[in-house]
Amino acid sequence: MNDAENWCERILNYQFSDRDLLAQALTHRSASLDNNERLEFLGDAVLALSISHDLYSGKPTVREGGLSRYRAELVRKESLVKMAARTGLAQHLILGNGERHSGVRQRDSVLANALEAVFGAILLDGGFEAANTVILELFHDQLATLPDEEELKDAKTRLQEYLQARHLPPPDYELLEVTGVPHARIFEVACRITEPGIETSGKGSSRRRAEQVAASFALEKFISD
Repeated sequence: MNDAENWCERILNYQFSDRDLLAQALTHRSASLDNNERLEFLGDAVLALSISHDLYSGKPTVREGGLSRYRAELVRKESLVKMAARTGLAQHLILGNGERHSGVRQRDSVLANALEAVFGAILLDGGFEAANTVILELFHDQLATLPDEEELKDAKTRLQEYLQARHLPPPDYELLEVTGVPHARIFEVACRITEPGIETSGKGSSRRRAEQVAASFALEKFISD
């Protein structure tokens, strides 16, 4: 048994019948054409289904929008990166010669994609129940400690609802500037509300994140006034 197989049994509590599937799930595209990209596609789907089913059963009074927000919070890239780091997945990635010392092993997208690929490989190897068991065991703590539905709404949603309840016009978001090197862009976005004349700005690693920051600042202005 190699290190990756031992890791899978010890951390994920799963033993592969087809060991090649695990190897493929851990193979970055820099190492081989037979890499984990297709398994990532499959793993993304089974992860969403597994989490969706558990939320549907465990949150019987939450409506569709709330369930979608819970699922988005659980399966977003940042959550998967933390999960991958917690399991120690990075040290088992198979990388091309040029990537081994470039820091790609710790790149967020690489870790998140590889974890999803492992889920996809388990689905092919052992079926949905096997993948579902592994996923729910990994996400047990997060599923057991989900915040109240209201707390889960993002800043843009909360700002929109705040304005609608007071019959105020919706906010306008405008991209102000993009700075930084290609792999580490910083976006700055303005949030403008014509009535009562509030304008804020926020920065983030994506336009969406910058909009969320700007919206949260706008909410704070309303609350503090």
